Amino acid sequence: MADPYETLGVPKTASQDDIRAAYRRLAKKFHPDLNPGNAKAEERFKTLSAANELLSDPAKRDQFDRGEIDGGGQPAAHQPSYRSYADGESGRRYGGEDGASAGWSPDDLEAMFGSMFHRGASKAGPRPRSGEDRHYGLTASFLDAVNGATRRLTLPDGRTLDVKIPPGTIGGQILRLRGQGDGGRNGGPDGDALIEISISPHDYFTRDGQDIALELPVDLADAVLGASIDVMTPKGSVRLKVPKHSESGTLLRLRGRGVPAHGGLAAGDLLVRLRVMLGPVDPELEKFLGDRAALNLAEQDRAALKRDEQPKQAEDAS
Repeated sequence: MADPYETLGVPKTASQDDIRAAYRRLAKKFHPDLNPGNAKAEERFKTLSAANELLSDPAKRDQFDRGEIDGGGQPAAHQPSYRSYADGESGRRYGGEDGASAGWSPDDLEAMFGSMFHRGASKAGPRPRSGEDRHYGLTASFLDAVNGATRRLTLPDGRTLDVKIPPGTIGGQILRLRGQGDGGRNGGPDGDALIEISISPHDYFTRDGQDIALELPVDLADAVLGASIDVMTPKGSVRLKVPKHSESGTLLRLRGRGVPAHGGLAAGDLLVRLRVMLGPVDPELEKFLGDRAALNLAEQDRAALKRDEQPKQAEDAS
């Protein structure tokens, strides 16, 4: 497991402000929203987030500095106690027929040999041990991931957790709920619940980094004459002005109507692509379109396209 100090590029004497500044700087560089499709950047971002979470928690940072937990927050490997030796094959020759140590109680052996195997351990009893982290999955809706929400997760043991989904959450992001894992032992802290977020697709919206795209159907009259129509956004509907003579594929931008600002990233935009719908054709329109003069421009464009498609004759080199 990577050293969180090395991951963030800070010394062990770094202050909380230094750690926070280093994380923000690196998170902006490797954030998946700014590196779409880059699996290495996404993995680097997850590693940075895990390092920041450990070092920003004073209790876990102290545990890591003392060697009690590793860079992932898991209990570090400890040297075996005298019991693992005495209970093994090598220690059986010191025991009686029932396997007990002849003439010695466990407390006697602990007093004599405990310091050999538990350097620095408290004489009051076994060392505190952190509880294990538990991993769960939660599927969020597209809009909950964009806007942020709180959703309840039911665990296999019947307990429930209220999971706060931050605005701008991406698929695969892991949220940490401190103290919601397995219980600690001997006074050690409880483990955490690690929630991996999956995002269900939306019927109309798609996401590209901080921007959100929407394909908007408009009828022929609105495209030709222009109109002001209601358009849904992740935060509700707004009025959108469709310019006159708009064609299918025209892209309109609603600034600040995409993913909200989060984690040092500015709010994204809503990108609306028009799709002109012909709809029912009345007799007058059909009569108008029957006039070939109305299609001269289209015919000219098609004729030019045909000319461009003609293969060019190779020049005679002689």
